[in-house]
Amino acid sequence: MATTVGLPVIDTAAVSARYREAAGRPEERRLLVTDFRGSQQEQDLTDPTNCDGLGRVRHFKRSTSSGWPLNPLPIDPASRFLGLAPDDMLRAQVFQNAVCNWRCWYCFVPFNLLSAHPKHSRWVTAEELVDLYLAEPGRPQVIDLSGGQPDLVPEWIPWTMRAMRDRGLEGSVYLWSDDNLSNDYFWQYLGDADLELIRTFRGYGRVGCFKGFDAESFAFNTAADPALFDQQFELFHRLIDLGLDVYAYATLTAPSADGIAGRVARFVDRLQSVSPLLPLRVVPLEVQVFTPVESRLSPVRRESLVHQRRAVEAWMQELENRFPAELRGLSITDIAL
Repeated sequence: MATTVGLPVIDTAAVSARYREAAGRPEERRLLVTDFRGSQQEQDLTDPTNCDGLGRVRHFKRSTSSGWPLNPLPIDPASRFLGLAPDDMLRAQVFQNAVCNWRCWYCFVPFNLLSAHPKHSRWVTAEELVDLYLAEPGRPQVIDLSGGQPDLVPEWIPWTMRAMRDRGLEGSVYLWSDDNLSNDYFWQYLGDADLELIRTFRGYGRVGCFKGFDAESFAFNTAADPALFDQQFELFHRLIDLGLDVYAYATLTAPSADGIAGRVARFVDRLQSVSPLLPLRVVPLEVQVFTPVESRLSPVRRESLVHQRRAVEAWMQELENRFPAELRGLSITDIAL
């Protein structure tokens, strides 16, 4: 597997622990956040950086390439909460933590921005980030805590919620966070009071990303141990049990298209074992080639960009076979887990 992805297999537990120490100071309520200025990622930004270089405005778009399902995340959850008519584009204020424990080859973030790079990161508190957000003219009504892997410092979420609440933003600004479903730090490091805050905070949604549709594609995509593919489902189940408003992405790149329809069908089976309607809250993401990805492309990775088209066709067919049209036609926010 290591030769397929071009990297040694990541020891996820060890790397997670190392990056948590490198990018989190819980006793000071600080975390390491990416400074985009002068970085390779800055070249791909639609708008200039903001929030003193620590922020960027992302334009989430519903439209996708031909043959791919529309992407309503986080447009529909945020619009529903904010009382806005769902649009085809949503602006969000993004802050990006400076570490990730996996190395997905298609990630639009340069790998040096996932490694606590001292030149491209800064120690801040959640209060400082929220104040920078408040100082921005024409700021979006959505804050996105992204990465990297935010859950390497899961305290970031309740820290941000308390900062928003203290500044009267709860209920008028929607908070969204990403999770690569790689570890259980959310439960390891958050106490009951933090979990209750997250569960009851008004206007919070969360998206997990399934990195492939089976153990082989998962390892190909992440450079992690294929055994961790199964853990993603367990972690997602725990988030549902906590009562959070959770959604999911899935990336469908794989090194081989052999038997791909059956493999995707088994993936949908696994999702339904977590919750019967969960596939209707999952959005397949087309892997596209951003600037940092170009130098990572190998022949097998280029070929996987073709395989993902067959995989998404199989995905769409599975949904059609398993769910009636009236269910498939519901807003993603109306799908009950």
